[in-house]
Amino acid sequence: MSALTLSGIAASPAMAEDGSTAQASEEFEYFFTGNVQFDREPLEGVKITVEGGGFEADAETDVDGKWRIGVPEKGEYEVTLDEDTLPEGVVVAKGEATVTAEFGLTKLKAVNFFLGEGERTTTNFGAQLLERVINGLNFGLLLALAAIGLSLIFGTTGLSNFAHAEMVTFGALMVLSFGVDLAWPIWLAIAIAIVLSAGLGWTLDAVIWKPLRKRGVGLIPLMIVSIGLSLAIRYTYQFFYGGATRQLPGATAPKELSFGGVQLSWIDVGSMIVSVVVLLAVAYFLVKTRIGKATRAVADNASLASASGIDVDRVIRIVWVLGAALAGLSGILWAYFRPGVSWDMGFQILLLIFAAVTLGGLGTAFGALVGSLIVGLFIEISTLWLPSDLKYVGALVVLILVLLFRPQGILGRRERIG
Repeated sequence: MSALTLSGIAASPAMAEDGSTAQASEEFEYFFTGNVQFDREPLEGVKITVEGGGFEADAETDVDGKWRIGVPEKGEYEVTLDEDTLPEGVVVAKGEATVTAEFGLTKLKAVNFFLGEGERTTTNFGAQLLERVINGLNFGLLLALAAIGLSLIFGTTGLSNFAHAEMVTFGALMVLSFGVDLAWPIWLAIAIAIVLSAGLGWTLDAVIWKPLRKRGVGLIPLMIVSIGLSLAIRYTYQFFYGGATRQLPGATAPKELSFGGVQLSWIDVGSMIVSVVVLLAVAYFLVKTRIGKATRAVADNASLASASGIDVDRVIRIVWVLGAALAGLSGILWAYFRPGVSWDMGFQILLLIFAAVTLGGLGTAFGALVGSLIVGLFIEISTLWLPSDLKYVGALVVLILVLLFRPQGILGRRERIG
């Protein structure tokens, strides 16, 4: 006889090729997903039922042992494995055929049923720590792409741009439009999305921000305009794309790579490589190129830079284009990390982007990178001791504690008064 072992480790959602696991999942915004395995071999045809809040649905595992069930809203549900559908000789340990599961901050929740020879699968602390460090680096790097763009915009204009979240969302939505709706090659869809994101930054500066700067509008009114713009763009996304979460091609790729006992997918590795390469390119741009040096000069003192012959408006326009392109790329990587594309996905990490910029030092691109890595690592590592629902709260607490002792941020300069 074999006994049931449960694991709460998140798994990538998958649809059954025969359609059995579809169960109208795409009609809902939230869904449960998981695997059923016996001695690491998938079990096909096992019935899973999800029940709660007056809602009930079921599905059968596919040939890969995977299942997926959509639910109408967040809440507490009971996930039950039907023992009668298990192969002969495989049984469930008493009381463990039903699991109570609840969504956290994300829109998907994994519940896995791993069957073995009466053993409970455990992971040692070192392996768990390494897994979270890698996930934290991945998240921190993609967060840095958005944070550096926001930091450059703040440094050159003084604007706290709350609409930066919608720039993040824009990149992912464009890949969804071209790569899924139009079924273009995913690499081409990503390239187009980044170019269109850069175009969005150019347009916003040309149509809105430059005219307001010319009129001498203060920073507080500009910030309020950015909040209104953020709301307008966000709900425009919802109108055209709906409220459901959709997946990009390859977002649910299996974790076929092993690093120190940690399972990774090619998407995870590719995301980190792309982030590092782009961040190195941005660093080279800021340090070695004439435009990059001009950008740092404008961020340091715009009036003095203008008196030195630097075209400040041109530099600001370039910063908007660069910042929007980085935000769009960050949104694409965020869509693969979550995974999923939704109309408010950028807004979900906006406070973390601001936290990273503030932690590293306002207006400093390299400070934004350092702050993002710290925020990303802390968010993931803290789940070893904190409930997953509190991991973002913990990151903001760290921000407050650091600023109490170093108000200018890690790499920021202390302002002189008088």
